[in-house]
Amino acid sequence: MRYLPHTPEEIDAMLAAVGAASLDELFASVPADCRMTRAWDLPAPKTEWELNDHLRALAASMGVNEQTAVLVGAGSYHHHIPETIRVLAGRSEFLTAYTPYQPEMAQGTLQGIFEYQTLTARLLGVDVVNASMYDGASALAEALLMGLRIAKKKRRVAVARAIHPHYRAVVRAYLEPAGFEIVELDTLDSGRTDLGGLDALDDLAAVALQSPNFFGVIEDLDSAAAAIHQAGALFVACFTEPLAYGLYRNPGSCGADIVCGEGQSFGLPRSFGGPNLGMFGCKEPFTRNMPGRLVGETRDVEGRRGYVLTLATREQHIRREKATSNICSNQGICALTAAMYMASLGGTGIRQLARLNYDRSEYLKNLLIKAGARIVFAGPTFNEFVVEFAADFRPVRERLLAKNIVAGLELGTLYPDMAGRYLFCVTETIDRQTMDTIAAEVGA
Repeated sequence: MRYLPHTPEEIDAMLAAVGAASLDELFASVPADCRMTRAWDLPAPKTEWELNDHLRALAASMGVNEQTAVLVGAGSYHHHIPETIRVLAGRSEFLTAYTPYQPEMAQGTLQGIFEYQTLTARLLGVDVVNASMYDGASALAEALLMGLRIAKKKRRVAVARAIHPHYRAVVRAYLEPAGFEIVELDTLDSGRTDLGGLDALDDLAAVALQSPNFFGVIEDLDSAAAAIHQAGALFVACFTEPLAYGLYRNPGSCGADIVCGEGQSFGLPRSFGGPNLGMFGCKEPFTRNMPGRLVGETRDVEGRRGYVLTLATREQHIRREKATSNICSNQGICALTAAMYMASLGGTGIRQLARLNYDRSEYLKNLLIKAGARIVFAGPTFNEFVVEFAADFRPVRERLLAKNIVAGLELGTLYPDMAGRYLFCVTETIDRQTMDTIAAEVGA
């Protein structure tokens, strides 16, 4: 998109329309100490060709490029995106559509959201799904706030340590200033969350688990649901890799009351961390406490099918301080892209792709074991697993970087007690030759 500035004649016409003699008069209400008086420190202008060359040089300076094999997930995953998704999601009627503040005039947008809600509800095993949240981390924080609203006078939630550290940081930012208490649940040797002490926690509104968790381990959601409900709390299940539900049972079918997480894996590139997509659903009895927007299907007076924003009274712009959340928008194009992705693959395709991801990660896991490494957690995994090496892995990792392979994420910065251990991620984008190369370097 080219930038076309206003001409002096256009600026004069606009100033005349608002009754201002100059731009300085137009902005006179801005205090002088808030205005920038010095010139912008910008580089000299470039031609279009020079600018393209400059951008290519910047791209070439990066350590990771399109040819790099990246075996790092940790909440953001590299999957093949079908070309059909790129073409469809890039169409102007989809890409430029904005949040439907006049929903009756945006039937196409509302139908797209409705399709997304339907497909996501089937994926997560819940009754109701909203129009999407900003990302997985804010979705989890909103889910816990929702649990506190439902529980009313309770002030405490429990959050598994195996939930993504960034998600837990966002939860703290949401809940602690409001005076809510957050209890952290430890991780067992299997990599699953220790729920043994729930009965001793009074005033517990909700308990949050992630599956697959940050270490790639699949939690026992059926047992977790029983233990959490026995403790009188709501079960909040979150995720960073929804593709796992093509192979494993989804949280809704295991008894989760609220299910939320990150939908980036479904047709969205990693793009240096965004924009992403927060998926959010719940059981039907809790619908009126759910944050965000919800699209419903109806019939007009002539019997024609139509789409509406339903239960909108919970939104900030109507209920103000009594709203269930301050989320009055949604990730429109990201949600539509995820819907396109799920519809394109279908249930069979998602199952096949999930199985391919599982098989490839297990292949590398077995290779590393044969090369002398130890898999830290014994629980079943999907895509990701934590590895401990007999010797310092840093020199090996540097050699692999020289071969354009990013081998794992060192966990010490996120979990100090796990320094020297590495989180590996394998998706369908990692071929056998790359995994064989990693194992050969480890065993060298």
